[in-house]
Amino acid sequence: MFRGSLIAMITPFINGQVDEKALAGLVDWQIKHGAHGLVPVGTTGESPTLTEEEHKRVVALVAEQAQGRVPVIAGAGSNNPVEAVRYAQHAQQAGADAVLCVAGYYNRPSQEGLYQHFKMVHDAIDIPIIVYNIPPRAVVDIKPETMARLAELPRIVGVKDATTDLARISRERMLINKPFSFLSGDDMTAIAYNASGGQGCISVSANIAPDLYGQMQTATLQGDFREALRIHDLLAPLHEALFREPSPAGAKYAASLLGLCNEECRLPIVPLSEQTKSDIKNIINELYK
Repeated sequence: MFRGSLIAMITPFINGQVDEKALAGLVDWQIKHGAHGLVPVGTTGESPTLTEEEHKRVVALVAEQAQGRVPVIAGAGSNNPVEAVRYAQHAQQAGADAVLCVAGYYNRPSQEGLYQHFKMVHDAIDIPIIVYNIPPRAVVDIKPETMARLAELPRIVGVKDATTDLARISRERMLINKPFSFLSGDDMTAIAYNASGGQGCISVSANIAPDLYGQMQTATLQGDFREALRIHDLLAPLHEALFREPSPAGAKYAASLLGLCNEECRLPIVPLSEQTKSDIKNIINELYK
């Protein structure tokens, strides 16, 4: 099962191109500082504005650099199941341990359409699949009954839940009768999600504070929610600031302050306001003093 602090990785750019040197450095830095897994080419990795060639190269580079030290869950989502299959098959060939798949945005399928989409990906690969449920971006919501039906497929092994509905995990756990990775997709509610049976979070903030985030997730897995809450309170200002403006501008700016990469994003993501930059800088200084 996948668990703990899983990094929704940023994709560094330099002069409009993927900064491969910085990306390799990020992999090593994250692992050194306690990441339990890496998730390249999700939304935080600016997947909507990567070319297919870039998408595949980022997945391959992260898998190669990780060298099996932690699991790599490669983003392989698309509202086009044919494209999703292509990305998922490449991720398997590149050595990823699993894929993260989102579906439904813009074409807005029914629950049956969502099931058939994920089943098509499932039937095309031999590695595990994490289903990404994020109604604010995908418009459609994968209902608990559909999630349970998907969980009956042997290679669908977990969910990244970004519904922000903290009752959702309880409904799904009542319906799913096999070991299943329940992963939060929302930093601000991650420990509340784990308190209801979750095992981790695919996190944006962990890009910037991997040590603390890993400690918080470990504390929840050990049942020490007092310690987890203490760390959460330290991280909450970071969560708020990183998402105040469209992501991943905040995470990339914070990473630039740590010398990990520059802050360059691709349009339509634009640079942060000076106020948000100032706030993030103050938060980083406090976390790393």
